[in-house]
Amino acid sequence: MGMNMTEKILAQHAGLESVVPGQLITCKLDMVLANDVTAPPAIKEFAKIGRPVFDNTKIALVPDHFTPNKDIKAAGLAKTVRDFAKENKIKNYFEVGRVGIEHVILPEKGIVAPGMCIIGADSHTCTYGAVNAFSTGVGSTDLGVAMATGEAWFKVPKTIKVELIGKKPKNICGKDVILTLIGKIGVDGALYQSLEFAGEGVAELTMTDRLTIANMAIEAGGKNGIFPYDKVAEEYVKGRVDYDFTPVEADPDAQYEKVITINLSELTPVVAFPHLPENTHPVSEIGEIKIDQVIIGSCTNGRFEDLEQAAEVFNGHKVHPDVRCIIIPGSQKVYMDAIHAGFVDIFVEAGCAVSTPTCGPCLGAHMGIMTAGEKAVSTTNRNFRGRMGHVDSEVYLAGPYVAAASAILGRIAVPEEVE
Repeated sequence: MGMNMTEKILAQHAGLESVVPGQLITCKLDMVLANDVTAPPAIKEFAKIGRPVFDNTKIALVPDHFTPNKDIKAAGLAKTVRDFAKENKIKNYFEVGRVGIEHVILPEKGIVAPGMCIIGADSHTCTYGAVNAFSTGVGSTDLGVAMATGEAWFKVPKTIKVELIGKKPKNICGKDVILTLIGKIGVDGALYQSLEFAGEGVAELTMTDRLTIANMAIEAGGKNGIFPYDKVAEEYVKGRVDYDFTPVEADPDAQYEKVITINLSELTPVVAFPHLPENTHPVSEIGEIKIDQVIIGSCTNGRFEDLEQAAEVFNGHKVHPDVRCIIIPGSQKVYMDAIHAGFVDIFVEAGCAVSTPTCGPCLGAHMGIMTAGEKAVSTTNRNFRGRMGHVDSEVYLAGPYVAAASAILGRIAVPEEVE
């Protein structure tokens, strides 16, 4: 019996010829990740074990959630991570000024690669499936043990094959693809299952599209999301990854729990209403919904291409007088590239606030908190009640095109409506 991509990576890292769904296995890890929120409790558990880190080159510590430090407690968390990194000579530690959003900088810097087995104490660790890796989120206790042992246990997940067909229209981005999928299957539609993307339509997706889609696999309940290693992926990792790696591809007779087909050519811009990512609606079918704030950024849509899409819409226009628009590049490189491309000039001239890389507003930490009754269009990944501030505020999830158009018009809109 053949294996799919996830099964192949897990089998290789468990030292087995093959695995099947439901099987319990222990795998060697290629990378272990934590941030300023999840690393401190992991470090506490690690200290109880009484062993050195298993490999200081295979641990990444990225203080990105409450940084630049929003308060005294945040400063204490950051210091815990900083001291641990220094004591254990962690190679991939990123200080303020060099840091970016974890799921943006790890692929950008070539720290993750095809065929790798990765865990992170952050649910959106599934992002790295875009580069043909198995990556998934874990709790801080598992992370602490992994920093000492270099291993983690898994139950091999069942797999849903997402067959992509058709041509992607210009105004459609990865966010529309994944929100459409989640709208079809629900936030528990892939519970503890792998989402494997395949089909001729994969070639239509840029690496930014794929990173966005894999990032939100968890929002469908997925254990991970994974893409094939094709020419787009090859071009992306070329010059970034400077070590040997082994891509995987699904066998022709690989087994799947079910197959879901999405025709890219039929997609239209969508927005997810509060308070779940599955509550998706085509923008063309909703009434007038006035907004107070727009957030463009995060580990989902904070890459150069995302800012490029937003700049295309903002160019020559102004943010609506009733709207606050906050734009957060996902890394220092994205920030610099956006400056050189003239995007930051466009944003500032439009009336946007442009911030240093941080996760801040996505989780309601800082840099864009809402009060009761306010509504935001956000390119982030979750719109749970109270996610971005007061429990009576509302978050509408969308891609950069829709977010920028909405900021200009003061209501949820598509770029075609901007004159």
